[in-house]
Amino acid sequence: MNEFKHIPVLLNEVISGLEIKPGGIYIDCTMGGGGHSSEILKKLKTGKLIGFDKDEDAVAVCKEKFKNNRNVEIIKADFKNSPQILQGMALEGKIDGILIDLGVSSYQIDSAERGFSFLHNGKLDMRMDKSQSLTAYDVVNFYNEQKLLEILYQFGEEKNAKNIVKNIISARKIKPIETTFELKDIIERSFPKKIIYGKGGVSKQTFQAIRIEVNKELAGLEECLENLIKLLNHGGRMAVISFHSLEDRIVKNVFKKQATDCLCPPKTPICICGHKASVKLITRKPIVATQEELKFNSRSSSAKLRIIEKL
Repeated sequence: MNEFKHIPVLLNEVISGLEIKPGGIYIDCTMGGGGHSSEILKKLKTGKLIGFDKDEDAVAVCKEKFKNNRNVEIIKADFKNSPQILQGMALEGKIDGILIDLGVSSYQIDSAERGFSFLHNGKLDMRMDKSQSLTAYDVVNFYNEQKLLEILYQFGEEKNAKNIVKNIISARKIKPIETTFELKDIIERSFPKKIIYGKGGVSKQTFQAIRIEVNKELAGLEECLENLIKLLNHGGRMAVISFHSLEDRIVKNVFKKQATDCLCPPKTPICICGHKASVKLITRKPIVATQEELKFNSRSSSAKLRIIEKL
């Protein structure tokens, strides 16, 4: 296993935003290399941190990293299953802070064998949880044309989806598309050369779309956020970091809905929905990386942090 390197994004902003209490209970839904978790644990005395990750490499690294810390419990699970797990631990209404970092870790991106990046040649994989069966190879080689188009348009917001999909279908008739570089070459052949050299990474949106499909990243996110909010203590905070517009839109809409008293249509004379705000917005607009952070961590450039507090 390669060394699990990951620079935590918006670290100071997350720690400040969570307003950590020394005796509180905190949840890191996506531990990764444990960067955010390490800083949360530094502020805990009698409190507890429960960390989740579905990547077995991340779990192994964090278990080793925090093996001498009694204040942490690490669970291998998709964070979308965390509400049920935490309810089973009788923690409803007792959690003081929740962090969700929706990004792919630097370790996953930089490990060629994980097949996440068009910058490194490796087998088409892209699984965050290596125990699941669906891989990027399956998506690229077995999804029909219509399904591939839907994925690229919806998850990649790729305007050139038709050309890319047409070339994928043509290439896989000759032989299976097996590696990241093979896919990258097909994508680049789908663009005029002047765009490739002028724009840079034209493969980014397609790789993003396939990764989201493989890991079902958007499926159930809204429901998970709403269920996690219910577990927060009064005054407890939730911080969510997103990295693309699709995720951020879901987070923004859930937070806005939970911070609004009435959800009736605007022209309804009196409220009939009975909805009451359960949170207040700490961040009206998302927090983004400072120029200083961007200098040492370019991957923070697309990060957006939103924070709410339970009423």
